[in-house]
Amino acid sequence: MEYNIADLFESVVDVVPDREALVYIDHPGTGAERRLTYAELDAAANRVAHHLIDVGIRPGEHLGLHLYNGVEYLQTVLGCLKARVVPVNVNYRYVEEELVYLYRDADLVALVFDTEFTERVAAALPRAEQLRHLVRVGTPQAGAPDVPAVAFSDAEATGSTERGFPARSGDDQFIIYTGGTTGMPKGVMWRQEDLFFSGLGGGAPTGEPVKKPEELAERVAAGGAGITFFPTPPLMHGTSTLTAFIGFNFGQRVVIHRKFVPDEVLRTIEKEKVTSISLVGDAMLRPLIDALNGPMKGTDCSSVFSVSSSGAIMSETVRRQFQALLPNTMLLNNYGSSESGFNGTATADSGAGQSFRIRVNSRTQVVDPATHEPVAVGEIGRVAQCGHVPLGYYNDPRKTAETFFQKDDERWVLLGDMATVDEEGVVTVLGRGSQCINTGGEKVYPEEVEQALKSHPDVYDALVAGVPDTKWGNHVAAVVQLRAGALRPSLDDIQTHCRTHLAGYKIPRQLVIAESIQRSPSGKADYRWAREVAVAADQ
Repeated sequence: MEYNIADLFESVVDVVPDREALVYIDHPGTGAERRLTYAELDAAANRVAHHLIDVGIRPGEHLGLHLYNGVEYLQTVLGCLKARVVPVNVNYRYVEEELVYLYRDADLVALVFDTEFTERVAAALPRAEQLRHLVRVGTPQAGAPDVPAVAFSDAEATGSTERGFPARSGDDQFIIYTGGTTGMPKGVMWRQEDLFFSGLGGGAPTGEPVKKPEELAERVAAGGAGITFFPTPPLMHGTSTLTAFIGFNFGQRVVIHRKFVPDEVLRTIEKEKVTSISLVGDAMLRPLIDALNGPMKGTDCSSVFSVSSSGAIMSETVRRQFQALLPNTMLLNNYGSSESGFNGTATADSGAGQSFRIRVNSRTQVVDPATHEPVAVGEIGRVAQCGHVPLGYYNDPRKTAETFFQKDDERWVLLGDMATVDEEGVVTVLGRGSQCINTGGEKVYPEEVEQALKSHPDVYDALVAGVPDTKWGNHVAAVVQLRAGALRPSLDDIQTHCRTHLAGYKIPRQLVIAESIQRSPSGKADYRWAREVAVAADQ
């Protein structure tokens, strides 16, 4: 047995077959839900796997998941892994041109899609020459284009519930497409063994990784139930899918919703006694706070032990507000990426003074991007990781060469974040180098300014971008969404507030009030949008 995710899942199924594995709750207000034990989820995934094999999808070929959250999403991922087909996530917000790019760049030969996306799939299909098998989830909508797709229910019906698959390998791949807000998306190619250790914590993200594949099931058999994981962002983003698999590796229960609706999330926390929630930064935590202070006041969230964020940080101000409501809940700002998996967790004082400080694992360093050597204390470099790292970017040798390198007989990945390191080895993450604003010769990282802005009592959310400036090269522009009922602050008000947190050159010189801040479905910042809004307002 190797460190293959499907093998590991099956080993867990065999020791806790009757334990509840997955709860899916549709919303709002439909009351529809599905509950599957480990044995039932395993059988459902087997059906998908056998269907793919029966229609001629071969090991190593790529299948796209163009789906909202649902049982079908995780069932299909597991089915792919069982059949040695490579699952590829598809951002369901993409429109025709973006879909054509991704379908072609990823060399998709099969696609499982929700019926709501039929029109977009139909538009992209003629230019996705390799796509030869489609499976549609849901009933066709009236007036929708005709797409040559098999109904998911029919695909399930034809597939066997038994296993009987050829031997798998730790070298089998898993591809996570990332990006799209600052450029075209890139497919991060992971060996499953590497993803198991870097993205899934080796079976124990908060403890000692397993030392042999068989140990995972042994740990599950020796333990009991009692933990309920609730990944609230879309499964199409790697973080949520990996969170679900972390839950499966523990032999615990995973709860998912079709979409993030704050009131419904809180109802589910109370009903299912959720213990661990994952989300993406303030964009998801703030609405939960608003709901707990408003229509959902009094909801019993006492079961929640931890709330973790990755992809965007929970600011100090918002953390304080949540902690006042649930003082016994641990808030974790996790640091990682699609290219590295998990790197570390923010220190307890992270956020004070608007800095994001993390204690990184032993495989993570801050290096000079040119020499790849560790930087001196206090110097700025880029975060890098060695060991279990991806193979590279699919179909992009140039970007792979820029991002991955060999040093000391180990493979390293160079992440986009700029950072410094102190005498104790604590890393302060400054922000994405690609978003760094050069103003008057000084470098400003948007995340730092955003933290200061979000501590203003009238600011609900904010993004910061650089706008071309004849005097400074670029000036710092703040795009701000106000709290409901807040008075419109002036630029001077915002600047006065920020001066208590930031050096003068970091203070916004432009303020744009937006009705809402545009982010990805998971809450990640859309800096391209923020820059366009700020530039348009400056003209």
